[in-house]
Amino acid sequence: MPPARPTGLFGRLRSYAAHPDPRAESCNWIALAVASNQPVYPLYLLWAVGGDWWVSVWTFLSTPFFLAVPAVARPNAAAGRAMLPLVGIGNGVISAKAFGVASGVELFLIACALIGLLAFRGGERRWTIGIWAAAAGAALLHDHYGAPFGRFDASQYSDFFRLNAYSVAALCGLVLLSLGRIAWSEPGKGPFA
Repeated sequence: MPPARPTGLFGRLRSYAAHPDPRAESCNWIALAVASNQPVYPLYLLWAVGGDWWVSVWTFLSTPFFLAVPAVARPNAAAGRAMLPLVGIGNGVISAKAFGVASGVELFLIACALIGLLAFRGGERRWTIGIWAAAAGAALLHDHYGAPFGRFDASQYSDFFRLNAYSVAALCGLVLLSLGRIAWSEPGKGPFA
């Protein structure tokens, strides 16, 4: 008898995010959390920042890729785990061009580097090194984006930076709670083993 199909939205999400590799499953959930936040991000900006908040639609370019992380992880757990921070880095670059670097959006590169550290076991260091190299490359673009798509004054940029700093702290907390718990619970298999 085939297994019962999950019912309800949460049941289908749980089934979609499920993976026998706990690190891949954590990355799947983080990717789905980020993707679910993206549609409301423009509302955060409208409420907390103002200015040309509507340029945040550029961040929607990454939404399908975040949503695809569990599908990619299914046949190749390492590729799915790597996809999460790589899509985040790409989203950071697009966002820095859209909003300007004064928005603090490049702080999300910290969360991407943290995922790169914790999503892979010691024997998978090449993945971590590749992700860190991509994050460093994106950081080198700082001040080389040209004029941003949106306009914000100094006060709005201050609010923008604060919003992104809190968001990065929350995302890093989520990463540490989910991936960090796994990484340090595996004796001899942690990120530095």
